[in-house]
This record gives sequence, structure tokens and C-alpha cells, in this order.
Amino acid sequence: MTTGGRETAVGPMEPAGGYPFGPAEMMAVALARLIRDGETVFHGIASPLPMVAILLAQRLHAPNCVYLGIAGGVDPRPDTLPVSTVGPELLVGTRSLVTLTDLFDLAARGRLDTAFLSGAQIDVTGRINLSVIGDFARPKVRLPGGAGSAALMPSARRTILWRTKHDRRAFVEHLDFVTAAGNVDRVVTPLCLFCRVHGRLQVESIHPGVSLENLVAATGFGIEVGPETPVTPPPTAQELALLADVDPDGVRRSEFSSSSVGGG
Repeated sequence: MTTGGRETAVGPMEPAGGYPFGPAEMMAVALARLIRDGETVFHGIASPLPMVAILLAQRLHAPNCVYLGIAGGVDPRPDTLPVSTVGPELLVGTRSLVTLTDLFDLAARGRLDTAFLSGAQIDVTGRINLSVIGDFARPKVRLPGGAGSAALMPSARRTILWRTKHDRRAFVEHLDFVTAAGNVDRVVTPLCLFCRVHGRLQVESIHPGVSLENLVAATGFGIEVGPETPVTPPPTAQELALLADVDPDGVRRSEFSSSSVGGG
């Protein structure tokens, strides 16, 4: 199928098709599964889902993953999770401290394995826009800017993008402005998992309870999907139990109640 039809988006808090989890749980688990044991992994500001996903992955399959947060901690062990990913809670139990200078130097030397980033717009090649919507000289919306995205996307060994709103304004054929481009590996949304193949995003799997028609209608570039498209494995009982233990206050859901875009 190719993209067409009306704009649509998943309901942010509603479990799909009677499943015992919602988009926030599906995305947190999907992001966690992408983290590999032994990797050095970083997320920036306004990134509750990657924060939860990294801590979950360390409890599940990646105990040797090294977690670098924008707050400066290395492998923190927070007692509670802050909604802000620069909260001082993310310095509790840290093994050491790193500065942004250290982080960019690490990435430039090829030592940063995975960076979690996002964008207000994501195009068919995996590039992101965090700068402006509309003409740069007279934008309709001026966005917060890319922070370190332009440096990290090409220098991290791989980038995982996430976006909690999947619609035709977020996933576009062409960006209004290219803030950053680089080594995109996967994109996780409330509807599906994209992988980047030969320089183009392709649907790797569709999440449980999401129809093919809604996925096509919500995506602003052409995608090939059909009955043979794999379904993302739903979160297991173990994954959901550990997710509830890691994030008992449901910080993972905070991104769905805000229009902010994280990852800088």
C-alpha cells in the first residue's frame, strides 16, 4: 500500500484492541529491546521514554549497557524517576560524572554506540527537523532547535529516533528544514517500528491493535505494508512487570500529554 487518505493518530492513553498495555508501554518496551548489552547509550533533554527504556533494558537483557544521561550521570540508580530528564534524581548512585564536552568528544572518537534523538518532523530518509515549520525566513512555527543533534546523529554509531505522535505532519516526505542527519537505525512510534534500509525508512513491524489502513493514512510518505507485514511482539508479562517496577509513577506516559519534542 502507499500513503493516502485522511490524517489519523493513535489515542495516547488507550490500550489498543483490548491489550493490557497502551502506546507508552509498547514504545518503552520496543525502545528497550533495541538496546544491546555492552553498549554506551545516551539520551538528551525531554526524553522520558528513552530514560525508562534504558533502565528497563539494564534490568532485562543489557545489564552491561552504560547509561549516559544529559544530567551528567553515568549509570545512575535513581530512587524515583523525574519527569524532567535533567532532574537531580538522575545523579543518584552515579558511578562518575560526564560533561557535554566529554560526550561530544566520546562520540567524535567513535565511542558512543547509540544516541536517542527525536524531531518535530522526520522524513523518509530519517533526517529530522527541530528548527522551523514553514519557510526559514518567515516560519509558521519556530522550534527549539537541534541542540547537539547535528553533531551526534552522524558521529554516534547508530541513532534511534522516537516520536510519540505519528501523523502526516510529523512523518513527511520532505522536511521544511534539515536540522540533523546521520546514522539512523530505527524509528519507534505509537503505531510501528521503522528500520532504515538503503537510505529509506521502511516498516519493520506494526504494533498490536494498529490497522494497516491507519498506519498508511498516518504516514506522510509512501510505505509498503500488507497482510504479510510482521506484528511487533507485544510486551511480555516479564517486560510489563519490570517496566512497572522501573517506572511505578508512569513517567513514560508524560510525553503523550505534552506537545514537546525531546532528544536534544
